[in-house]
Amino acid sequence: MSLKLPARPTEDELGPTPPVPAQPPRAPRRRRPAESTRSITSESDRRRPAVRWGRRTLNTALLLFLVVVALGPILWLAKAAITPTQDILRTPMAFFPNGTDWANLRTAWVDLDLRLYFVNTVVIALGSWVTQMVVATTGGYALSVLRPRYGRIVYAAVLCTLFVPAVVLLVPLYLTALDLPVVHVSLINTFWGAFLPAGASAFNVVLVKRFFDGLPREIIEAARVDGAGPFRLFFSIVLPMSRPILGVVSVFAVLAAWKDFIWPLLVLPDPTMQPLSVRLPTLAPVTELDVFLAALLLSTAVPIAFFLVFQRFFLRGGGLGGAIKG
Repeated sequence: MSLKLPARPTEDELGPTPPVPAQPPRAPRRRRPAESTRSITSESDRRRPAVRWGRRTLNTALLLFLVVVALGPILWLAKAAITPTQDILRTPMAFFPNGTDWANLRTAWVDLDLRLYFVNTVVIALGSWVTQMVVATTGGYALSVLRPRYGRIVYAAVLCTLFVPAVVLLVPLYLTALDLPVVHVSLINTFWGAFLPAGASAFNVVLVKRFFDGLPREIIEAARVDGAGPFRLFFSIVLPMSRPILGVVSVFAVLAAWKDFIWPLLVLPDPTMQPLSVRLPTLAPVTELDVFLAALLLSTAVPIAFFLVFQRFFLRGGGLGGAIKG
């Protein structure tokens, strides 16, 4: 006797299939944040109070050590600049054993004629800054944005100059400043001769070029479609987005010009035109120690303040704020 299975009902017999209710979307699962850094102590060890306080103590001691090493000489110079010479020689690490002498600052500024050398240094630093900014921004703009056919050859030549030591260039550079080609004018004892050679900085050109390579190309192409020419593109689009690299180059240019010694010594033999970096070593043998230290403090105040103003460009990479919407 065989069993006969019932036939499967067709779709017409069953009728229309009821719609399946839509499931609400599931919320995305939150992943546990992975450890960004590894250390010699595990996560379980860091939860222990002894290990946690030991790490904090070690970090604090290391931070204090770095502060003393970095700021110690500057703080000692600030203290010694208003301390009498005898106290500096007898107890150099004592904290004002016999009071302060604020007259050292005025003596250094007036009697040593520090105002004249300070103005000379500012003129040379500003001239060097303007020259380097013009050459670096225009050179980087041409190599990165305009991209001429011979751009790679020029960029390779610029990179090759980085391998030439600066000492090797002193003699030909001095001969060029002594008798400028074509016009046959001497730049000796002129501020032009002190800061114009600073513009030939291949490092700044490479630095700016690499930054311009990272600018969003869609903004540049959109400006070109709107009819912006090379000059409008440079001044209205590229430079406003390049404030971080302009700040970095500015710090490098001003600090390098402020502390430069060899080239101003060669091109400015006249003492009345020499900057602080050249004139202060000459005045050291004939100046009282406390007054000379006060002069050193005044000469370092401007570079420190300048770096503090522009140091944020080293710590942040922003500069495209407002350039891209959405």
